[in-house]
Amino acid sequence: MKITNRSLHRDLAYFYVGLIIAFSFSGIILNHRQDWYPMNYTYENKPFTLEIPSEEKQLTKGYITEKTKDVGKYDGHRVRDGKIRVYFKNNIIFDADATTGKGSIEYKRKVPIIGHSMYLHKSTNNFWIWYSDIFGVAMLVIAITGVLIPLGKKGFKGRGWKLAVAGMLFPLLFLFLFA
Repeated sequence: MKITNRSLHRDLAYFYVGLIIAFSFSGIILNHRQDWYPMNYTYENKPFTLEIPSEEKQLTKGYITEKTKDVGKYDGHRVRDGKIRVYFKNNIIFDADATTGKGSIEYKRKVPIIGHSMYLHKSTNNFWIWYSDIFGVAMLVIAITGVLIPLGKKGFKGRGWKLAVAGMLFPLLFLFLFA
C-alpha cells in the first residue's frame, strides 16, 4: 500500500473524526462557560439550615460532617466573605450565610454526552494526556497534508497561502492585543 499525502490526510481524519467533533463541541462550550456550563447544572434545590457554632474556628471538617451526615459524604468546605460553601461527593453543594446558617443544597449533574465530553478537554489522566498529545500531532499532520493536497490556482501556491496567513493573523492579533 502506497502512503500518499492524500491518503495520510484522509485516514488520520477518519480515525480522529469522533475526537475532533467532541473537542470542537466541548471547546465551544468552554469558551461560553460563564453563560452555560454543562459539567454541573442544578436539577434540584432544597432549603437547608446548618447550625453555626458560636466561634468560626469551631466550624471544622468534623463539625460539618456530623451536622450534614444526612446530606451526603463531606468533600470539603470554605468560609469566605460571610458565606459558607460545603462540597459533598456526587456533585452536591451547600451554600449559606456563615452567620445564620440559612441556605440551600444544590444537587448537580452533567448534561449527558456534552458534559461528559468536556471531561476529555479537562482530564489530567496520564494515558489521556499522551493520547491527546498524539492527537495534537495528528492534527498538525492533518493540517499540513490538507494544505499540500490541492494543486493549481486554488492550491497552496495559488490562493492557499493567502488564506493561511489570514488565518494565522487572528490568533496572533488576539495574543498581542488581549493576552
